[in-house]
Amino acid sequence: MGNFIPFAKPWWVNLLMLVPLLSFYFWNRKRLVITLKQLLFAATFAAAFGFVEAAVVDYLRGNIPALTANTATPFESTSQAEMPAIAPHLLTTERLREAATLIMLVTVSFLAASRARERWALFLWCFAIWDLIYYLGLRLLIHWPNSLLTMDVLFLIPVPWFAQIWFPVAISASTLIAVLAGRLRGPMQKEGAVRPLTWS
Repeated sequence: MGNFIPFAKPWWVNLLMLVPLLSFYFWNRKRLVITLKQLLFAATFAAAFGFVEAAVVDYLRGNIPALTANTATPFESTSQAEMPAIAPHLLTTERLREAATLIMLVTVSFLAASRARERWALFLWCFAIWDLIYYLGLRLLIHWPNSLLTMDVLFLIPVPWFAQIWFPVAISASTLIAVLAGRLRGPMQKEGAVRPLTWS
């Protein structure tokens, strides 16, 4: 257990807390046209992808000497100076992996929807599920994190983002709620309308 830290580092990472709220504001004005089938298949992809990411972390810990003795996730720390000594090329690989992850999540949203607002919603939906399953997978595979107050490095692009686990979990959970609420609220589209409970 650690002390509760209300903010992430760098400061601008905290602005992510506004993403679900602002997105819902616009979705509430005009209902999202997303079927349950789209949400289900996108969620299935994101959940499987999240577990793959957790497995990658497990492999990293078992094969990188600097991390083998570390019971935490490979990049857990509170500052750049405290990060484990990892070869520069591996940090580059990690940044490229993160970029590839974002590209994959964006690609799914483009394949599943034809309009920008629905694509944005599906991207957030996939990202949130991917993130939550990632941490759940880590807990199952390596028994980490110990609590929601555990510190983690969330991303390395463009610089390391630091926050306690509760921060990404809270944002991801509120994002899922925002997407579901945006689909159920607001006036129905006149063209291409989809009833809230339809599957196609």
